[in-house]
Amino acid sequence: MSTRKTILITGTSSGIGAAAVQYFSQQGWNVAATMRTPDKDTQLRALPNVKLYALDVHDETSIQQAVADTLRDFGSLEVIVNNAGYGAIGIFEKATADQIRKQFDTNVFGAMNVIRAVLPHFREQKQGTIINVTSMGGLVTFPIYSVYHGTKWALEGFSESLHYELRQFNIKVKCIEPGAIKTDFYTRSQDFFENPSLTAYDNYQAITHENTQKAGATAPGPEVVAKAIFKAANDKSFRLRYPAGNQATWILPLRKLLPLSWFINIVRGQVEKGFKSAY
Repeated sequence: MSTRKTILITGTSSGIGAAAVQYFSQQGWNVAATMRTPDKDTQLRALPNVKLYALDVHDETSIQQAVADTLRDFGSLEVIVNNAGYGAIGIFEKATADQIRKQFDTNVFGAMNVIRAVLPHFREQKQGTIINVTSMGGLVTFPIYSVYHGTKWALEGFSESLHYELRQFNIKVKCIEPGAIKTDFYTRSQDFFENPSLTAYDNYQAITHENTQKAGATAPGPEVVAKAIFKAANDKSFRLRYPAGNQATWILPLRKLLPLSWFINIVRGQVEKGFKSAY
């Protein structure tokens, strides 16, 4: 049986998940890198102490199998990271029921599925760490991200409540809260709500989308989030929240300090810059 600690990470095909696999491997951990189609991987399987497993957060059978295979191959499992996510943005009125459902199925219910699968093991060994990659957007909001924010606020609230229940078993629950991070969240993997017949929001949507995209273009890379995950995984305390990236480290404290009306005006001044309402 290996003396190395083992971490299971979901959503490792790109972005934050792939960066976390690489960082934990460099630090000498065993890494169970999970994704829906491991056969498409061209990089992670070559890293030291890394094994790939098929896991779809919508499929509880695949989750159970990935956890069992991780325990068989590595002999232990100390940390899980719920990183798999789906980003659909745009005007809420344009969103379809399927897009809204997919957002919650992946970002909220998917994380819950993984946690349910691993809790019996963590309780039996009387320790474990659950790390949920939420977002700065789980505590603050911006326009055209309403459904995405809904899932991240749900995951934050769920995590905060869950940490009370699990503390008696020495199981820690931690939230990683990135600000804007330069990944394909802003490009390839982003699903945009479209409804050509609804034009009333077009000017507002174009301006706010352009302004928020600028944040992603100048953001740090996913490595900063990987380091925050590593810090949380090694933290023996029951600390709940870990901001990641420069944006989160100043916006989240600002949200706590300022009256809500002031904070909202700051957000509008940045994200709605260039928009003139007709009302």
